[in-house]
Amino acid sequence: MATAAARPAKVPPGFERQEINVNGANVVLFVGGTGEPLLFLHGAGTVSGFNAVTSWAQKFSVYVPYHPGFGESPDSAAFTSINDYVLHYLDLLDHLALDKVHLVGLSLGGWIAATLAAQQSPRLKKLVLIGPAGLRVPAHPTLDIFGLKPEDVPAHLVEDPAVLAPHVPDPAGPDFLDFLVNDYHEMSSYARVAWERPYDPKLARWLHRIKVPTLLLYGSRDRVTPVEQSKTWASLIPDADVRRGFITLSAWVVAQALLGGPRHVRARS
Repeated sequence: MATAAARPAKVPPGFERQEINVNGANVVLFVGGTGEPLLFLHGAGTVSGFNAVTSWAQKFSVYVPYHPGFGESPDSAAFTSINDYVLHYLDLLDHLALDKVHLVGLSLGGWIAATLAAQQSPRLKKLVLIGPAGLRVPAHPTLDIFGLKPEDVPAHLVEDPAVLAPHVPDPAGPDFLDFLVNDYHEMSSYARVAWERPYDPKLARWLHRIKVPTLLLYGSRDRVTPVEQSKTWASLIPDADVRRGFITLSAWVVAQALLGGPRHVRARS
């Protein structure tokens, strides 16, 4: 059953909210900044919004779409695999007349971005993966969020659950029902691609096809995609650079700086 999209969210400062149709899928995206194009693919939850991307707009033309079935983008039962999202974003690039972009993916968005890069590296200039999901690492598995009790989820998403507090409405207030509906909307969409397993058993085989400068960023205490996974990713992507040890959203600032910096950055353990 299709679920409704969220109410219009607060637009990141300096950005414009747009509604477009991409090959039959209605999509809401935020656009801001000037410079070379940068496409950001978000994770499985959008409750905290996208204000963290505003610093990128000083250097790039930034495009921040909601995946179909997430946030303000309406649900679509046609999206049942990561490859569906990959093809959707190739269509979106065509729709926006963007030939080559800097691609940044966070968690689920990193899974989509890595798969897209393995298939269509010529469409990219640089790739940044922030705590990407999608890879099977038996010794350090990606968290199966569907196995958690609802009350335990926040502590696994952020080190300090208080960080999420400003984004969660008062349970007694009028906006709380919309918050719950959006949470169901996003988790239902995520379940279509990750209910069986939060990874692609074939992804490791094809990461060698990524032919663009790639940066991997990891939080030091990430409980969803453990930092130990970074070694496996780095061993599979040619010339990938790794930065580890970041806390919460500081990685976003580093991504902004490094996207315009030197091709190679010394890995930090």
